[in-house]
Amino acid sequence: MSIFVRSIALFRGYQLSRQFGVIERCIQSLPQPALIKLETLLKAEIARAEQCEFPHLYGTPAGMRYLPWGLGTQTGFERVQSDNLEVRLRGIALWLAVVFHETRDSPHTNLLPQQRNVLRVLRELKPVGVRASKAAQWMATA
Repeated sequence: MSIFVRSIALFRGYQLSRQFGVIERCIQSLPQPALIKLETLLKAEIARAEQCEFPHLYGTPAGMRYLPWGLGTQTGFERVQSDNLEVRLRGIALWLAVVFHETRDSPHTNLLPQQRNVLRVLRELKPVGVRASKAAQWMATA
C-alpha cells in the first residue's frame, strides 16, 4: 500500500511541477496593475479555502471528497489558459491557493518543491501590493 501511495504522490508532484512552469511564465508576463490584482485575488482565495472543511479540496464539488486530490488545480489551470485576463488571474489565484493548502503539511518530500515555489510567488507578490498601497496613500494625501 505504501508503494501505491508513494507512486500517487510522485505523479502528483510531477504534475504540479509541470503546471507551475506554465503558471510562473504567465505571472511573469503580467503587467504591474494585473500583479496587484492577482495579489488581492490570491489572498481572498487562500482565505476562502481556509474556511472549507478540507482546504486542499477547495474548488472541488462536495460529492467528490474522496479523490486523492481535488479538482481545484485542474480548474485553475484550465482558466490560466484563457484569453481573458480576468479569468486568467482568477485561475492563477485558485491554482496557487489550492496547491498552497495541498502541499502545506504534506509528508511527501517530492511535494516540498511545489510548496517552496508557491511560497516564493507569495513573497514576490507581496511587495507589489505594498508599493501600490503606498502610492495610493500618497496620491490621496496630495
